[in-house]
Amino acid sequence: MATGNINVTAENIFPIIKKFLYSDHEIFLRELISNATDATLKLKHLSTLGEIKGGIGNPMIEIKVDKDKKEIRIIDQGVGMTAEEVEKYINQVAFSGAEEFVEKYKDKVEDSGIIGHFGLGFYSSFMVASKVEIFTKSFAENSKAVRWECDGSPEYTLEETDKTDRGTEIVLHIDDDSTEFLEENKITELLNKYNKFMPIPIKFGTREETLPLPEGAADDAEAEKITVDNIVNNPNPAWTKNPTELKDEDYKSFYRELYPMQFEEPLFNIHLNVDYPFNLTGILYFPKLSKNLDPSKDRIQLYQNQVFVTDNVEGIVPDFLQMLRGVIDSPDIPLNVSRSYLQADGAVKKISSYITRKVADKLISLFKNDRKAFEEKWDDIKIIIEYGMLSEEKFFEKSDKFALYPTVDKNYFTFSELEEKIKPAQTDKDDKLIVLYASDVKAQHSYIDAAKEKGYEVLLLDSPIVSHFIQKLEGSKENIQFVRVDSDHIDNLIKKDEDKISKLSDEEKEKLKPIIEEVIPKETYTVQLEAMDSSANPFIITQPEFMRRMKEMQATGGGGMMGMGNFPEMYNLVINTNNDLVGEILNTKTKKKQERLVQQAFDLAKLSQGLLQGEDLTNFIKRSFQMVK
Repeated sequence: MATGNINVTAENIFPIIKKFLYSDHEIFLRELISNATDATLKLKHLSTLGEIKGGIGNPMIEIKVDKDKKEIRIIDQGVGMTAEEVEKYINQVAFSGAEEFVEKYKDKVEDSGIIGHFGLGFYSSFMVASKVEIFTKSFAENSKAVRWECDGSPEYTLEETDKTDRGTEIVLHIDDDSTEFLEENKITELLNKYNKFMPIPIKFGTREETLPLPEGAADDAEAEKITVDNIVNNPNPAWTKNPTELKDEDYKSFYRELYPMQFEEPLFNIHLNVDYPFNLTGILYFPKLSKNLDPSKDRIQLYQNQVFVTDNVEGIVPDFLQMLRGVIDSPDIPLNVSRSYLQADGAVKKISSYITRKVADKLISLFKNDRKAFEEKWDDIKIIIEYGMLSEEKFFEKSDKFALYPTVDKNYFTFSELEEKIKPAQTDKDDKLIVLYASDVKAQHSYIDAAKEKGYEVLLLDSPIVSHFIQKLEGSKENIQFVRVDSDHIDNLIKKDEDKISKLSDEEKEKLKPIIEEVIPKETYTVQLEAMDSSANPFIITQPEFMRRMKEMQATGGGGMMGMGNFPEMYNLVINTNNDLVGEILNTKTKKKQERLVQQAFDLAKLSQGLLQGEDLTNFIKRSFQMVK
């Protein structure tokens, strides 16, 4: 038997490990199973190279819990270790980074979780155990099995033991403050969280399985039940396979495996597979976005060699794609790293760019292959795409090939198709192309109607970020202006050379304006007199495009506008000087009747915009009934 001291200058590393990783101490199981997996994969590799005589069988990893003895055992059938290898890998190499770890992180609790980065994964055992034993036997011929033991002090013992089978068994003697890990449910939860897709089968207990009845069995025959190993993981998940091996149903089945509580099928998936300049595989799904979508649940999962790392993929996946679901697996992303490390890492930035490009290419392909199906999915994916166009320049550049602009009549155009469709009708006298849009078909119906009567196309752009989105388009496309259809009278939205002649003279207009301004609230409404078709409404309320857009952008996080204070509610009241009612208001001799006509016309205009409420609505109803008596 040999004894010795762990090769570390700190007097006792273990309390520090415990303190640093206390908030995340459940990762001990992930670390130990990862080590067992590495040992098993190494065995398979050596067997493939012909360095192991005879077969290796079908090695698995087994977890055993003994609640009475307060023990957890992690058993593998991998390469095992000799006494010399235990000295090297457990006593020396594992602690090669210990001093640096202590110095760098002793005052930075917020950077916990970085232990694996220093090769200290095995020692995470001491976060939950008061004593750890290792029983191990190397695959090498004539090797002797050894037992290593350490109680969390720098001292250890190493001696020969009578283990006969190849592999390593780690025995954790669980501390009194960590007995939650002796509960079967807790271990099952951790295995599902971290090891659901590990590449080696993981056994945790047994389960009963009912065999199917043979053909022609009697009606009262009982199916035979057998006890089988309870394998908790899927060693060959869909993302590890070649896309040519998978059918649409395989992708949907894997989605259900990832998110068992999700009942809606994904819209489509994107299979990621790259080995240069970095290694990355994975499958991303576009979910059907609903109003009750919870972004904190069912997120994209990040793996390293099939070991779960995190579902916080900020910095790895571009912001606009974080509403997607699925899996990304890359050995180039370390298992335990701080957030600042990830954001600064060059490989991570390349991965983010690759994912953006791959998603754009998939969208182009879907659009080209089945445009009708793509149009049907547009409402479910548009917010992701619009956000991507706003936030990622390379995605914006590719978006011309698949981004759609739907009209209120449910016709879908790419931007170039839209330009061709609305030229020259919607080109104003300054040769600028005016793109009309609505954000609410019901609320803006009368304005849409007026535009359609002129033969104009009206887009339906109703996402929460529409103001930012059209600002981006106006800055990127030449000689284009987006104007919401209710921001002015239709003749003013697309100004042509011809001017309509007003029935009222300039003198009559000057007389009319103060009559109207006496009745309406001047702090909210600006009166403008316009000559329009006599059939157009006498009073029309519009909201200036600039003011409304700035207000909307501020409400959805307008960057530099956040400090500008709240934009007031401001409207234009457009008076149609060619409408007969306006002439009647001007020529009414009784001031009281004149005011009543102005108020009624004003209230009707407000009613059409959903602006008539409370006491004003009550008075309008009373007045209307009096007028029809």
